[in-house]
Amino acid sequence: MIDPMSVAFDIDGVVADTISLFIEIARNDFNINQLQYEDITSYSLEGIGGIDQDVMTAILEKILNGNYSIPLKPFDGAPEVLRRLGQSYDPVLFVTARPYPGPITEWITDNIGLESGAVEIVATGSFEGKTDILLERNISYFIEDRLETCVFLKDAGITPILFKQPWNRENQLFYEVSNWQELEALIEY
Repeated sequence: MIDPMSVAFDIDGVVADTISLFIEIARNDFNINQLQYEDITSYSLEGIGGIDQDVMTAILEKILNGNYSIPLKPFDGAPEVLRRLGQSYDPVLFVTARPYPGPITEWITDNIGLESGAVEIVATGSFEGKTDILLERNISYFIEDRLETCVFLKDAGITPILFKQPWNRENQLFYEVSNWQELEALIEY
């Protein structure tokens, strides 16, 4: 069982369905219609669906800067579980490899329903940078979708919980959850 005070969360691919947004931007803004969610079997998006690197960069910049008209949606159950966690302790800690929090901070408060003071978002700029932040905050469990990051976390003594995605199906090392209901079942309120 996970103590609510000892858990933190990645954002993209765990709380926010960023890949669906990526696919919609590719369709609507760049007329790339063949890409499907299940086609993304590698965390590195290079070469996915034959998308040109300049287009890939443009899509990712739109996401990071909040320059999109299609809504970024949370995964089913994420708002409810995170609100319940926020009632048990605050701030709820989110650690992202984004280079800066940008509009994701407002997105969290608007879509998850936690007040800005009940949320802490730390942007590390790298996947490896997450470990130091988590150790500084005495976090024992981290919910992550990138398999390689889970390896770093485990080596540092943090227990990763892998949020199941098409790009992390090679997992044979870490406990995983398929949805937020499974994750909530692990939390001891």
